[in-house]
Amino acid sequence: MRHHLATDALLHDKARGVGLCDQLARLAIQALIVEAELTPKPGLVDRRGPGAHHDLSLELLWRSARTLEPHFAAIAFASVGRAADQSLREKLASIGRDAERAMYHATGGSNTHKGAIWSLGLLVAAAALERSNSAQEIAARAGTIARVPDRAQPALVTHGDIARIRYGASGARSEAANNFPHVLEFGLPILQQRRAAGASEQVGRLDALLALMSDLDDTCVLYRGGVEGLKVVKAGAQAVLKAGGYESAQGQDLLCELNRGLIARHISPGGSADLLAATIFLDAVERRQTEICSGQSEDKERHGTA
Repeated sequence: MRHHLATDALLHDKARGVGLCDQLARLAIQALIVEAELTPKPGLVDRRGPGAHHDLSLELLWRSARTLEPHFAAIAFASVGRAADQSLREKLASIGRDAERAMYHATGGSNTHKGAIWSLGLLVAAAALERSNSAQEIAARAGTIARVPDRAQPALVTHGDIARIRYGASGARSEAANNFPHVLEFGLPILQQRRAAGASEQVGRLDALLALMSDLDDTCVLYRGGVEGLKVVKAGAQAVLKAGGYESAQGQDLLCELNRGLIARHISPGGSADLLAATIFLDAVERRQTEICSGQSEDKERHGTA
């Protein structure tokens, strides 16, 4: 009888673990899709079109995100009850590389979510390690994992690496290793403040994106636009926020102006977009949500003017 009770308890714990992993993966994918659909974003793919990109579309981002769900579930399952040690780091890196290959296969070679696989993968793993809903604690555990070296990392030079070397920017690796400071200090606070003030989720998320853009040394921007391009992004985002954010008429006009400028310069703040998805994910976990709704306003009167 005791043996049967122990077996039942083990099976119950295993089922709960699988359920948690599936839920974390689903939230991660929903965060990616909600970020992609959020409109109007300056220079980025959204419901209006490809922004400053020539090789991306909203349909491609949808396809890529859905392809990644089993990989995020595998990341979560590999992390349940584990220590943030070398063994876990290398297991997660292996799953992450599998996810990248699946992404490239699904998109015909387009890099839709490589940065998000890194950032969201770490946060999913950290959320699965321990049963905690605190965004700060999850980010800290993700940082602990990120600081463990990946001894099997391929010797490839990415666009982010080029920008880091050329301009001394910290990049996505440093953001994670430092416990996601931009998410915790810029993205989440603005999203939560706007929600508390009664703003729509669309407004809160757009202003959270602008807050990230206003301070992040985005290597995607640096690679395409250099230091001058980064200054344009930061100053433009700060101007929108100073005008009252997207909820204000002046803020909406300035956002349209920023969008036109970034498209003309072929600049896309992709690093900020990845961190917005991380912000949306952590917000959902902290609020114990099982689903992330789009929250996209039906008001499209300004979407076609940017």
